Amino acid sequence: MAGKARKVPPTRGPQRTETSAAIVDTAAGRRRASSPGAAWRAPRWVVTNHEDARDTVSRGADRDLAATRRKASSCTDCDLYRDATQTVFGEGRAGSRLMLVGEQPGDVEDREGEVFVGPAGRLLDRALADAGIRREDTYLTNAVKHFKWQPRGKRRIHKTPDRAEVVACRHWLLDEISIVRPELVVAMGATAAGALIGTHARVLRDRGQFFDVEGVGRVMPTVHPSSVLRADADARGAAFAAFVADLRTACAQLARRDERRHEAG
Repeated sequence: MAGKARKVPPTRGPQRTETSAAIVDTAAGRRRASSPGAAWRAPRWVVTNHEDARDTVSRGADRDLAATRRKASSCTDCDLYRDATQTVFGEGRAGSRLMLVGEQPGDVEDREGEVFVGPAGRLLDRALADAGIRREDTYLTNAVKHFKWQPRGKRRIHKTPDRAEVVACRHWLLDEISIVRPELVVAMGATAAGALIGTHARVLRDRGQFFDVEGVGRVMPTVHPSSVLRADADARGAAFAAFVADLRTACAQLARRDERRHEAG
């Protein structure tokens, strides 16, 4: 069950973010990015894991993450483990400033044991690159750690996990958040948003907005990359651009936090 969630009021006016190289007007940057052919990129430092931030994390945190992964590998908290090849735990290191949470592993992830390495993962990689985010600077995981599927001929077709399965797996997600300590969690899709914010969350209504959630921290919902893949061919470009815009909004949020740290001295 998700903790209490409070919607964060929008910041008014353009936010100026200072880097060692330039001043970036993030609001104007988003407007430029929305125009055809625009190539705005967030400054990489926005999501790069600063060494001073890493120093605030226990030196044993990465070991704690590895230990939690080992425990999760034998999880039988719901019946999904029976038909899955293996538990697919998160990828990244403790201290990552940005965590991205999807729904569940897909067919490729289930076979390979790694998150976001299938078609949706390749689209996510493209979107991260367009938003100026390096995959290695993020922590990637799913709300549910086993692949739920149904047979269709020789293929295994994705089946949405039910609420009981999401709840049964939520403690692993909370453990990851507790150890990684991200500054912002991006909930990709309805399952992740429901697990983190609550069943009242609506992705299309709430995407790109921020929620402070008890026991989780700040969360921003957006669509799952697989929804972009499922969009009609004539709408896929716009859907991808909107997804990238949401990731840039996440960058701008981290930039504002760094700006406040800088002002606080």
